Amino acid sequence: MKKPIALSLCAVLALSGCAQSSASATASAAPTATAVTADETKTADVIIVGAGGGGMSAAISAVDNGAKSVIIIEKTTQNGGSLNYTSGSMSGAETVIQQIDGVEDTVDSYVSDIMANGDQKGNEALIREYAEEDINAIQWLWDNGLSDNKFSTDKATGTMSVFAPEHQLYSVKRTYKASPDDSEKYKSAAHEILDTVLSGYDQVEVDYSTEAYQLVYNDQNQVMSVLAKSGNKTIEYTAEKGVIMATGGYSGNQSLMAAFTENGGYYLPGGASTADGYGIYMMQEAGAYIDSESMSYVPTFPMGLDTGSGPGKIASTYMWKTGGICVNQDGQRFINETESEVVTRETALEEQPQAVQYDIFTDQIIADAEANNSSVFWNYYYAPGKPYNQYVIEADSLEDLADQIGVPADTLKTTVESYNSHVTDQTEDEFGRQFTADSLDGTYNVSVNTIEGDKYYAVPLHALCVMTLGGVSINSDAQVLDNDQNPIPGLYAVGECVGNLWGKYVSGGTGVMGPIVFGRIAGKAIMNNTVETSYQPTASDSVIDAALFETDDSASAVTFDMSTALTDGTYTASVDGQEGTLSVEVTIKDGKINDVQVTEAHESSFTSEAQKTVPEEIVSSNSLEVDNVTGATLTSTRIKEAVKDCLTQASK
Repeated sequence: MKKPIALSLCAVLALSGCAQSSASATASAAPTATAVTADETKTADVIIVGAGGGGMSAAISAVDNGAKSVIIIEKTTQNGGSLNYTSGSMSGAETVIQQIDGVEDTVDSYVSDIMANGDQKGNEALIREYAEEDINAIQWLWDNGLSDNKFSTDKATGTMSVFAPEHQLYSVKRTYKASPDDSEKYKSAAHEILDTVLSGYDQVEVDYSTEAYQLVYNDQNQVMSVLAKSGNKTIEYTAEKGVIMATGGYSGNQSLMAAFTENGGYYLPGGASTADGYGIYMMQEAGAYIDSESMSYVPTFPMGLDTGSGPGKIASTYMWKTGGICVNQDGQRFINETESEVVTRETALEEQPQAVQYDIFTDQIIADAEANNSSVFWNYYYAPGKPYNQYVIEADSLEDLADQIGVPADTLKTTVESYNSHVTDQTEDEFGRQFTADSLDGTYNVSVNTIEGDKYYAVPLHALCVMTLGGVSINSDAQVLDNDQNPIPGLYAVGECVGNLWGKYVSGGTGVMGPIVFGRIAGKAIMNNTVETSYQPTASDSVIDAALFETDDSASAVTFDMSTALTDGTYTASVDGQEGTLSVEVTIKDGKINDVQVTEAHESSFTSEAQKTVPEEIVSSNSLEVDNVTGATLTSTRIKEAVKDCLTQASK
């Protein structure tokens, strides 16, 4: 589906001379004026785009600061945004939780750690503002129910304040892992609390299944309106105080990630497919400054499991802690698997062919992990009878294992022999991994083992992207800035659509608390600031090309006359896929499409959402004229072509 990218007339006039550019800063023609007539208009004190953690927090804060009416525009059918895809680890310094635990910490230390984790590329002033307000945000969550939630505690001390090894470790225990009370409805305690509080605010209305596509300047050069689509209806939302953008990042847009990172097209999305970055583009069209370097800040986790349905899962085996290794598609090691610098392991995987690694281990290594209490992930996810056991590849020999995972057997055998020799001789290998008793740290390097046993195992894991760090620039009030670093009147932004904030890499807990904290800041500021009337809009130094949000209609349009009589039955068809055949099975019942199953696919891992969503939408609409999944256009089209073949068979 093409995103509507028409500007309102007054916005076009304000942006006269604006030039779009691609990620490589290639200039193109300015947008063309298009008249827009809304089918409906709605007004409120504050308009918020996006009902994730940032949007929900901003709405609550706006009401707490005097707003009589707030409308949140949400393009999905539920609130929470990325909180629906994460366990919701939080972090903070000098918090009520640390006080209870007796953990001494300072804001200065927190800021220093975030700056260091971000490769010193973060905005220290904004990070400090975050860290100071985070104390109040944690206290607010605590007072509104967090105090009653169950926490994962430190095994040694029992404190709720813990270290989180999935991220670069902080210098102090300041991560908090609380479980929601209703685990069937919520994945994080923060989401549960925000939703519970928001549901009691009559001043807040949430318009679901409504997609914003345009910011509109008024005749005083203020951004006070948003154009959105709800079904076939166009709605113009107009605010009295301003608009807060809380639209998230672009971890679900493979085209956008690929445009700014070398291997971004191979990253496994770990969040919503709706995280397409279009909100950032909307603000760019309104004159917002976007730093192209920050758009390349796309951090990943070296532990993404592709289940073939929905977003990738954070699911490392952690078997390298007790002697396992990681190899790439060529069967070669590429990193010290026990490296304590998490970023080093993350970036190393990003650079491998197709950004995929295979955790290699044996039955002896599993047994040693269990003996050393390091088998939590294995026992929870991968052991027989557990949810991801089907993704564990088992073999009686290295040669058989290599054949099953598609890596050169000779290379894998040489890799293992070299590794085993270092273990046996207790000599440091070429990656700096050590194998003496003195090298064991109890966290990343628990015990030493050779790759030997009666059974050999492999689990394919991808560079997993759950958030992005590029976007617009803001000031201390969360106001969006233009090229000259002047605030754009009426326009605010919070959460993942903000760039130039955390730096190159993310710090643990800021993905949850960052949007919540800046949502609080924006909600307060928008209600207390006076909207400037003397602003002169300027064109953005564009870095995002509109084409990154569009599909090639000529390549993706697949149609079939559904008025044609169809014979009940089950039909199969195959088309050429990316790396092999793509096959589908279609069931016709009562002359309609009753079921569509993709029975064989050899597509890139990030197309799993298309393989699930496109068949579902074909069935629900009884039509091939359904939208392609963003970032998986070719796979979406292949599925529809194969289904069309089945429908043709059923029509004969």
